[in-house]
Amino acid sequence: MISRTISVAPMMDWTDRHCRFLHRLYAPHALLYTEMIVAPAIVRGNAQRLLAHDPAEYPVALQLGGCDPVELAAAARIGAEAGYAEINLNVGCPSDRVKSGSFGACLMLQPQLVADCVRHMRDAVRAEVPVTVKCRIGIDARDDYEFLAGFTDALIRAGVDALIVHARVAMLGGLSPKENREIPPLKYGHVHRLKHDHPQLPIVLNGGVGDLGTLVHHLDAGLDGVMLGRAAYHRPALLAEAERALCDPEWEVPEPREIIERIVPYARKRLAEGVRLHSITRHLHGLMAGREGARAWRRFLSDIASRPGTGPDTLLSALCLLNQGLAA
Repeated sequence: MISRTISVAPMMDWTDRHCRFLHRLYAPHALLYTEMIVAPAIVRGNAQRLLAHDPAEYPVALQLGGCDPVELAAAARIGAEAGYAEINLNVGCPSDRVKSGSFGACLMLQPQLVADCVRHMRDAVRAEVPVTVKCRIGIDARDDYEFLAGFTDALIRAGVDALIVHARVAMLGGLSPKENREIPPLKYGHVHRLKHDHPQLPIVLNGGVGDLGTLVHHLDAGLDGVMLGRAAYHRPALLAEAERALCDPEWEVPEPREIIERIVPYARKRLAEGVRLHSITRHLHGLMAGREGARAWRRFLSDIASRPGTGPDTLLSALCLLNQGLAA
């Protein structure tokens, strides 16, 4: 059974397989998510390339984008067969790209269509893996609790296994995706009320949680989990702190040296497959966050590790220099 206590949000251009490998080193029990992948790309494209992941990432959930119940069902089945532990439908992304494609947050205005998508996806995976939905509390002017409650009721009737709620409304007119993560006010009360009204439905909160204390507060208030986003990306040690506080009291926050020593052999394998080192090192900027030497580490990654032809052993060399500098 999947634990939803700690999870890392699907983030476009960020939570690729290399990022997830890194995050797993910090938190063995966290549920990790892919970037959103549109269903047509899986069904009619190179599914093997799109869905490739390392067994060390497990458990990892696949997030799908789309609005065609039949196509989503086919993509869900392919994802389940590829070993993903959960199939999640994106009904929360507010970008122009997803709006023009009639999926993402705009689907909240069509709860019966979303319910139909969920029903088809559940039938396709035959209860082998859970089917979940990630949404906002509302869209544009509809940020009232009644709107969210009605949307949730439609999903419950369709058999949704869990709901992840970003506690902000999605403003599709006039705000960029970045502004949509920051400007609409957080309404955590909507999410907690939803859990109170539906105690049997696993509900996970997303949005604005950037420290361990806030995370624990929401869990103590009765939610089934908290999904971390950019806070965990920029300071992945937060995942280890949550792991220790909520899953394994004996878990130690890994030192940067330990992380790099695990990343290097992984990077060697990926480079042998044709992956550029930069595709991996770009996720390591937060490795030293909050520590002495953080700026020098980021400068190294930007100036050296991104050069074509640079090998993974360069990371070990940088580690030695970093350790010498901090010990001086």
